[in-house]
Amino acid sequence: MNKINIVLADDYVLVRKGIKAMLDSDEEINVIAEANNGVEAVGLAHKLHPDIIILDIRMPEKNGLEAATELQSLAPATKAIILSMHDSEEYVMQALGAGAYGYLLKDIDKDEFVKALKQIYRGVKYFSGAVSNVLANQLLGGSSSSKLNAPAEVDTYHLTKREKQILSMIIKSKHNKEIAEVLDKSIRTIETHRFNIMKKLGVNNAVDMVNKAINEHLV
Repeated sequence: MNKINIVLADDYVLVRKGIKAMLDSDEEINVIAEANNGVEAVGLAHKLHPDIIILDIRMPEKNGLEAATELQSLAPATKAIILSMHDSEEYVMQALGAGAYGYLLKDIDKDEFVKALKQIYRGVKYFSGAVSNVLANQLLGGSSSSKLNAPAEVDTYHLTKREKQILSMIIKSKHNKEIAEVLDKSIRTIETHRFNIMKKLGVNNAVDMVNKAINEHLV
């Protein structure tokens, strides 16, 4: 079984050791090196070519965003993940501009963290729930330039117009009751649509649904 080789960069030793211990408990993940700052992180990635590098957004000498940007040319096969306490729109969009494959919040639980790493290893971007809402609002409400040059939409999931409408509301953090009121439908009807959307997308929860909608530009 091929393991996912990871370099972990965070200037707080206790935080770094805690994350390492959490990841080491998964047999598919291997933390091969640790860095105290952005300069070390870039050097290790260039030398070791890990599958993934996890970068704290705020580090001395070179922050996570600067490191991710530099790694696009020095270690293009390494996928960068930004780890942060902040879900601000500015940071999220800067991370995407730096070529990051994911933006995870530090309050993420172990199961979602591991799931995110495995998804990113397969080449699919991943954003924590709150972060995906920030990104979705940008993609849905911004100008064409803010849509990150998204490719033309190709609906391979055969979502109906109503399902796309409901999906766009879901990724804006609207609850079933709110959606029902806006569309003048019963909550049961919205729940049925929601179930059908998840079934068509092949997902089992709202976080996966939102991430897939963002990654594949479904709305």
